[in-house]
Amino acid sequence: MKKISRFAKVTAFLLATVPTLPAAAQEEQKKEQEEGFRFTVVKENPITSVKNQNRSSTCWSFSSIGFFEAELLRKGKGEHDLSEMFVVHKTMEDRAERTVRLHGDVSFSPGGSFYDVAYCWRNYGMVPQEVMPGILYGDTLPVHNELDAVAEGYVKALIASNPRKLTPVWKNGLRGIYDAYLGVCPEEFVYQGKKYTPKSYAESLGLDMDDYVSLTSFTHHPYYTTFALEIQDNWRQAQSYNLPLDEFMQVFRHALNEGYTIAWGADVSETGFNRQGIGVVVDEGKGADLTGSDMARWLGLSAADRKKELTSKPLPEMEVTPEMRQTGYDNWETTDDHGMLIYGLAKDQDGKEYYMVKNSWGTASKYQGIWYVSEAFVRYKTINILVHREAVPKDIRKKLGIK
Repeated sequence: MKKISRFAKVTAFLLATVPTLPAAAQEEQKKEQEEGFRFTVVKENPITSVKNQNRSSTCWSFSSIGFFEAELLRKGKGEHDLSEMFVVHKTMEDRAERTVRLHGDVSFSPGGSFYDVAYCWRNYGMVPQEVMPGILYGDTLPVHNELDAVAEGYVKALIASNPRKLTPVWKNGLRGIYDAYLGVCPEEFVYQGKKYTPKSYAESLGLDMDDYVSLTSFTHHPYYTTFALEIQDNWRQAQSYNLPLDEFMQVFRHALNEGYTIAWGADVSETGFNRQGIGVVVDEGKGADLTGSDMARWLGLSAADRKKELTSKPLPEMEVTPEMRQTGYDNWETTDDHGMLIYGLAKDQDGKEYYMVKNSWGTASKYQGIWYVSEAFVRYKTINILVHREAVPKDIRKKLGIK
């Protein structure tokens, strides 16, 4: 065996160990990136299971139904699974009638609002999910591409025909389309051994729709008054109470801390809202600095890759003002995109709080259908909320004239 000098041994040892130092640092950095956001629950109010609206524009029904199911839990009335498609069927019949009555000067589309569900509950009743699952076309989840196209074509053709006098059966034809895809809305049904009509079933649940109020915050209408949100899916012209932004945000915290949940309508088209469970308002213009990238690399990233980096870990967020919020709304940047359910509060590893949100996109996302949305995002991108009137702080209720 060849004898190795002591100098050679030391040199060989150093050469063997030095490369492991940057490798270890890289491994630590990789681990940190993989961990991303880490959340700890602060406050969590009871909700029913996450549902999946799948390929249907019915978030408004899923979020509202989820809200009222949570209200039943809060009031100690047990867990219920209510039919979203009963509400969709009734609402779209009404929307078609309004569109025809106004000669097409109001949009006919499958969207809706929280008020549509409250209106349906009050005027038509409610049914359990098992009584009307709402899927008659061979799928297990809603797929409404064809239904929406057929219904819209029917309504547009009727208006375009410009009849001197509408026949008394056009509503039957429209109803038949929804019957074929969603099922016939039952006039009577038996559930858990009892016979109900939709209205008697709704009455048995014990929720008073007059207890629920819509709130918003915009500067183009006076505060502490009501106005109809200027969004296409508010076709019933439902009124919302208008609050200053800081007081509007007080309602969120007060409601959650008192055990209430919040039906939340928001714009989710922004860079900071991803498909895996995060909603934040990071300043995209400062993205290179905030993510530690050089500017050339940052500008070379695709929009999808920039979005991925901005929502991969906690980063500083923008300060959202009422003026900033109003500008987004006026410029069509903040739009009525999606309805969800806020039900709790959580903190990330840096101690910053987030709202816990039940979505209706199934459970395949990172947090199994739950989103964590920052205070800044809610301040910036909320269109309106629906809450129980007693979820609003007393002093704010007084200013609004809510008993």
